[in-house]
Amino acid sequence: MMLMSSSTSTRSERPARLGRSTVIATRPLMGWRTVDILTVALLGAALGVAYYGWGLLYNGPITALKIGYAPLMGLFSGLWFLAGVVGGLVVRRPGAALLCELVAASVSALIGTEWGATVLISGILQGLGAELGFALFGYRAFGVLVAALAGALAAPLEWLFETFSLPAGGGGWYADWPAGDKLAYLGALAASGVLLAGVLGWLLTRALARAGALGAFPPGQELRESRAV
Repeated sequence: MMLMSSSTSTRSERPARLGRSTVIATRPLMGWRTVDILTVALLGAALGVAYYGWGLLYNGPITALKIGYAPLMGLFSGLWFLAGVVGGLVVRRPGAALLCELVAASVSALIGTEWGATVLISGILQGLGAELGFALFGYRAFGVLVAALAGALAAPLEWLFETFSLPAGGGGWYADWPAGDKLAYLGALAASGVLLAGVLGWLLTRALARAGALGAFPPGQELRESRAV
């Protein structure tokens, strides 16, 4: 997938280098380029289709976990946090994680999901959580540990929404669960966010960079510089 090659960026648009291996977005930090917006939209749309497919699997074979210990279902929910992490890792500007997650949620909603329009609320909440992970480091650190933190932080707001706000009548999907099970579900969501959104998102970003799809973005420049050493 060719999102944008390095030839599209001019010298003034090249990302700035921070240290030997970390490349940050061009300043001003809120100075979004057209290519940033288009790429976030493309990434979000592609992952939105993946979200829909994952939902089919989640509501199929994975639901067997409910027979054992229902909170363990949270271990498979982190994939829905992936767009926020990838968007933040690629564009590295405030709002990238939130926008990418919201686009992905919107696409999955348009295709059709069991959860309907509520996925848009989830997309906003998950995107805000991932955004916080990058914001805590001032959008200047984008390693695997930061990605894992962003994935983990996508979980708490979603947990609050699912546990105390859904369905529309209030009370949450899991109102009848004891407090221990609700906390176990939060832990499972966070762990899944670390692995399925954070680590997987970091690996996916690196794979896209190696494929030449991120030449106009910091991950692509980091790869070029590592090969030049």
